[in-house]
Amino acid sequence: MVYTAANQTIAINTQTVDISSVTAQFQSLSTDDKLGLLWVIYTEVGRSITPAAPGAARLQFAEGILNQIKQMSPNDQLEVMRDLVKKVSTPITRAYGSLTKNTKLAFWYQLAELMRAGLVIPVPPNYQLSREANLVFAGLQNLSFNQQITTLRNAVVDMGVDPLA
Repeated sequence: MVYTAANQTIAINTQTVDISSVTAQFQSLSTDDKLGLLWVIYTEVGRSITPAAPGAARLQFAEGILNQIKQMSPNDQLEVMRDLVKKVSTPITRAYGSLTKNTKLAFWYQLAELMRAGLVIPVPPNYQLSREANLVFAGLQNLSFNQQITTLRNAVVDMGVDPLA
C-alpha cells in the first residue's frame, strides 16, 4: 500500500482509492444501499471514524430534527431517511439542508446511535450490504482517518434539500 498525502491517493494492489472515487461510488448507490452503508460505517467503524465530527459540529441545531424523527412511527422514520437521501422536499429535509457540513455528519452519527438504542427504526438484524456497497465500504476503509471523515462529509452534505434553492 502506498499513501501520498499531497494528492490524497492510496494505491491498493493495482487499484487507486481516493476521496473523489469513494464519494462517487457512494453517490451511485441506491437509496437503501446508502442508508445501509451509513449504518454499517457508523456501527462497525464509527468509533474510529466519527469522534472528530460530533465534537466539531453544532449538534443542537440538528436535535430538533432528531427529536421529530424519534416521535414518528418506525415506517415514517424510514421514509424520512429515504427522503433525505432522495432529496424529497419536506419540512424535515429542508431543515436538514440548512445544517452545516459537520452538523450533517454528526446528525447521521446521532441517528445511528438512536437506531442502536432502539429509539429509531434499526436496520434489520440480517441486513447485508450489497456487492456495490461493500466495494464502497472497502474503499473507505483504505483511506486515512482524515480522508474517511472528508468522504463521509461529502456523502451526507448533498442529502436533504437546500431551503434557499
